[in-house]
Amino acid sequence: MQLVVFILVYPLLWLVSRLPFKVLYLISDAVFLLLYGIVEYRKKVVRSNLELVFPDKTPAERKKMEKAFYRHLCDMFLEMIKTMGISNAQLQKRFVFTNIEVLHKLEHKNLSVMLMFPHYASWEWVIALDKHIASKGYAIYQKIGNKYFDKLIRDIRQKFGTTLISTKDTKEIVAKNKETGQLSMYGILSDQSPMVKKAHLWTPFMGITVPAHTGAELLCRKLDLPAVYLKVTKLKRGHYQGTFKLLSEEPRKLQEFELTRMFLKEVEASINEAPEFYFWTHKRWKHKDKVPKELRNT
Repeated sequence: MQLVVFILVYPLLWLVSRLPFKVLYLISDAVFLLLYGIVEYRKKVVRSNLELVFPDKTPAERKKMEKAFYRHLCDMFLEMIKTMGISNAQLQKRFVFTNIEVLHKLEHKNLSVMLMFPHYASWEWVIALDKHIASKGYAIYQKIGNKYFDKLIRDIRQKFGTTLISTKDTKEIVAKNKETGQLSMYGILSDQSPMVKKAHLWTPFMGITVPAHTGAELLCRKLDLPAVYLKVTKLKRGHYQGTFKLLSEEPRKLQEFELTRMFLKEVEASINEAPEFYFWTHKRWKHKDKVPKELRNT
């Protein structure tokens, strides 16, 4: 059945990926009308998240954020498909970096790097970075159930040189690269919600105490990897800008979980700057009522 679904869907994805951007965004506008106005995809989740995070905003202000988010979501979905057919020249034009020297300085010190960023603006097109660094680029990702689509996603994301590694293989590969001296850069999305039973840290995020992923920090501390935050800004439709901020060159010297809190602080700043580009369809605050007793009212 997985193969049947893939065979039916792949030709449509391929066709869309070959369309000019002007046509692509016309399709995005149509998808927005369907997704937001008719299907109402996860609208209750988005609305609940915005009410929780922005209680001081008026209903009209939150509604404006909501609609802007769905328009961006549709754009991003079509851009993900477009990645199948996009050229390197197009990608470099549409995703630019303002201060790549932050990474180059670390590379000149022969340091591998943990690049931390959230589900914000565009995370798919961060693969444009591979052409700007001397390090071997890795993207840590969660495998999907359909093995044919999983391979397609890996092929798409690896077309410009980035190597994808699944979350379960990450520790082994990072440790092996450290041992062999392979200069590497690991991209990881660390802002979403972990399972409660695996949560090592509960901390405020956008004013609500929730569990936080600490895997990136644990790797940084264990293998002494510098941590860099990538802030992605949407300049206009289909155009993004990445700016790097060194969080810590020596994570082992930080207090436990300080690096994770630093990362989340940067994510909060991006969200407050332009809320419509965050991934509001995810139930990021679903565990807010499961805060351990010792952390309540603190």
